[in-house]
This record gives sequence, C-alpha cells and structure tokens, in this order.
Amino acid sequence: MNTQPSKPRSHATRYLFLFLLGLVIGSVATVMAVRAIQARKDHFHESVMYVQEWHLGQLKKKVEQNRCTATDVLPNLKALRTMADDLEPAFPDLADDKRFAEHASKMRARLDAALASPPLNCAGVATTAQGIGETCKGCHQDFR
Repeated sequence: MNTQPSKPRSHATRYLFLFLLGLVIGSVATVMAVRAIQARKDHFHESVMYVQEWHLGQLKKKVEQNRCTATDVLPNLKALRTMADDLEPAFPDLADDKRFAEHASKMRARLDAALASPPLNCAGVATTAQGIGETCKGCHQDFR
C-alpha cells in the first residue's frame, strides 16, 4: 500500500470553471437585455432617413452609370416624394417646430418640382440630386 500522504487537491480548476460559466451566462443575459431594450425603440424615423438616403444614392449612382432617362429616375423621385410625406410623423417631437416644418415643406416642394419637370439628362439628374441633398443637409444642420 501507498503510505505517503496525498497532496491536497487544488480547487483552482473548479473556480476557473465557475468563472467561465458565470462569464458565459452574464454575456448571454447582457445580449438579451440589450435586444429587449432595442425592441422597445421606435425605428420609424431612422427608417425614413435610411430609405431617403438610399434613393438619393440611387440617383447619384444613375448619373455615374449614365442611365439618366426619365424612366430611370422617376421611381426614385416618386419614392423620395412619398417618404417626404412621412417626415412630420417620423419626428413627432419636431412636428410642431416651425423650422422643421419649413425644411419638410422645402423638401416636398423640391421633389414636386422634380416630378413636374423630370430631368432628361445626367446633368439634370445631378443637379436635381444635388438640390435634394442640399435640402437634406439644411435640415440636418439644424436638427442633428
């Protein structure tokens, strides 16, 4: 028989395992909490801005691709105009602000003019896109 005294076992592996288990559970709980908070957030205003930004980018892309006929750009202009109707509902806390209402009105007026007389060449599309971008920039300077 072995008569030597046995070494005391270290509990380090047990503590390491419990630490790693706590780290994993804490990480999962944190992700779940963050997602629950994000689910409560209203994403409508961000969505309106993203869709408008995408359509404006498409107009600029059409200029780069030299695809500037009215049939190429009208869908993007119509979508921008439709989204412009949602500016006040997307930002209810700014809807009563006179400056915001003026910016939204300028955006709709610029898009109405573009739809009434659509650009027929790439120079016209570039000018229209630049004008729309300037209208966006004016509002963003005041309210961002």
